[in-house]
Amino acid sequence: MLKTLVSGTLTFTGLYFGFRKVFRWTFPRWTDADVLIVSERLLDAIHASLATASGVITVTSCKHVMTDSHWALNGFIAFGYPYSAIDLYASYMSHFHTHRLRGNSKYNKHSLMTLKAFVSQYWLTVLHHLAVLGIFLPIGMFYRRGLGDFFIGCLFITELSVAFVSISKLIVQVGLENSRLHKLNSILVLITFILCRIMIFPYMYWKYGHDFGIPLHKVPSHLPWHCNVGNVAVLLPQLYWFYLQLKKAQRVFRHKKD
Repeated sequence: MLKTLVSGTLTFTGLYFGFRKVFRWTFPRWTDADVLIVSERLLDAIHASLATASGVITVTSCKHVMTDSHWALNGFIAFGYPYSAIDLYASYMSHFHTHRLRGNSKYNKHSLMTLKAFVSQYWLTVLHHLAVLGIFLPIGMFYRRGLGDFFIGCLFITELSVAFVSISKLIVQVGLENSRLHKLNSILVLITFILCRIMIFPYMYWKYGHDFGIPLHKVPSHLPWHCNVGNVAVLLPQLYWFYLQLKKAQRVFRHKKD
């Protein structure tokens, strides 16, 4: 596991800083903020694609929701763990240089004040990353006792929409915000968000009930309370983010129509 963890750290760190160097050399007119934002989004898309792939492999391979396991999932849990820390750093750097480009005098140098401003503006993102680092992935690696790979795989599938959200940012960054590609990608964002981040939860309950012969509406009462609380805690932010994606899509289509 340690080798896999180190491999993941080197891979995601290398990709992020490698992207920064490549984009600075390829697009010399881009600002530091442009380079950092594109590098961050591309890293997000790659991680999301890998997570989704491992999730799909696991979900389609597990015949029983509780006892079956797959090496792809357990390997990616360790490999992908460092990503959350690297992405949190990348998000802060994008935030810092964006405000610096706008001429905000507070962002002449890194300080506790700029860090607090980042946390205040992106508190939900910070909370999500810290929860992944401190709760979800440690549980997945050490406390599951080899059980529930199917459910962890389903949670990894939720990352699919992240890839399209990141692509949307890249499309805007290269000046194609008025293109049909942006419009199509906005539709894919909403579809993948609904299927992979919202409907995946009732699907997990249905699959559990199917394997144990329990009607769907009775499944919550057969699960430990902390499982239901955990699912609700993960689902609620998804509903909020879906609302934000709807507003973004509305702006895309309204601007396209105008």
